[in-house]
Amino acid sequence: MRRILYSLVISSTLMSTAHAQQWPTWRGPSASGVSTEEGLPVEWSDTQAVAWKSPLRGRGISSPIVWDDLVFVTSQVGTGDVRPGPRLVQSGDPLGAGERPLGVDPDAAEGQVGFLVTAIDQSSGRRAWEFELPAEGALPAVHEKHNLASSSPVTDGERVYAWFGTGQIVAVDFAGKAVWTKHLGEEYGAFQINWGHGSSPAVHGDTLVLACYHERASYLLALDARTGAVRWKVDAPAGVTSYSTPLIVDAGGKAEVIVNSSTGISGHDLDTGARRWFVEEANRFPVPMPLFHDGVIYTSRGYRSSPFWAIRPGGSGDVSESHVNWRVPSGAPYISSLLYYNGLIYMVGDVGVLTVTDAQSGARVFQERIGGVYTASPVAGDGKVYLVSEDGETIVLAAGPSPRVIARNTLNARQLASPAIAGGRLFIRSDADIYAIGR
Repeated sequence: MRRILYSLVISSTLMSTAHAQQWPTWRGPSASGVSTEEGLPVEWSDTQAVAWKSPLRGRGISSPIVWDDLVFVTSQVGTGDVRPGPRLVQSGDPLGAGERPLGVDPDAAEGQVGFLVTAIDQSSGRRAWEFELPAEGALPAVHEKHNLASSSPVTDGERVYAWFGTGQIVAVDFAGKAVWTKHLGEEYGAFQINWGHGSSPAVHGDTLVLACYHERASYLLALDARTGAVRWKVDAPAGVTSYSTPLIVDAGGKAEVIVNSSTGISGHDLDTGARRWFVEEANRFPVPMPLFHDGVIYTSRGYRSSPFWAIRPGGSGDVSESHVNWRVPSGAPYISSLLYYNGLIYMVGDVGVLTVTDAQSGARVFQERIGGVYTASPVAGDGKVYLVSEDGETIVLAAGPSPRVIARNTLNARQLASPAIAGGRLFIRSDADIYAIGR
């Protein structure tokens, strides 16, 4: 009996450790940006507390994900149609503030563009394998700060799903072999959206959900994650667009897909794609991803000084009067998503303004200019909040209603991807490298 109990304790510990090491989407295990791990790093630099730095082939700004002993990331080799666009920094010197274009791939062969899924050993930083998918068809134009590998991969523990700005999507097994591929751009229409595709896949059980809200063809799509077969496709009205990643939540035992689009926030039945409820509000550039905590959806809309909301799922039709807990008309970031942590909502504005609000009421409890330009969404764990700025600085805050800066850490890197947390480390992706920060 003693041996049996000891085996159960060891098995439980191993299972707990394995679970703590998973970061299956760009927003973590609960799609909220929050880790339950302890002992997370506080201070680092190019020469301090970097467990390893692994160079990547190609370029990209997609966020890394982690499953067991592998870190996965996507990239683009070669250069497509890039055009200058608006900056987050509206006055002064954007370049001086750290806002600059995506670097050029020095190894790219002229006229050849491809997409990569790279697996890196979490312990050593060595490349485990790399899968390459040649780009097919016309290459949509993108904003100069990113490319066609901006969607972050997602995994269900069996396959890695990687989606690219041409509409090509691939499911790759953990040995680096393609299980299935599809080209949505060829099947349903070009992936044409003002500044380039940015939405990432969402997976729930054996269903993969893709928000394809583009100018020429706008629809929500569900695929069988095992085979790539279409389960359903629901068209949106012409002109509905979105850069946001869908969120899948449990609404009273019924799974709903939450979408932040140019017409508002909506909840869709996971089984059929049918729209169940909505809150209407026009928005030119809906970028942030919603999050879900204790039965409440928290979401900002995106664009300049965005409104942000607390909405209960599970309604029917227009729920603006029945299911909206609160709405704050302005103050949220253009691009980065909200963070819920211990009863507070954290957000960092495009030009370095940190705001903390009460999750119950939306009331502001703290606001301070801390500097930086933020595309990456904040993450949290171990009583700390991490804010990753484009200029290579990561600010570490002691979480709370009056957050305190406990460290400012700088890497010689351009950081637009949101970090992953796993195994006691932060994984930070720059244009051309991944850093493992911590022990």
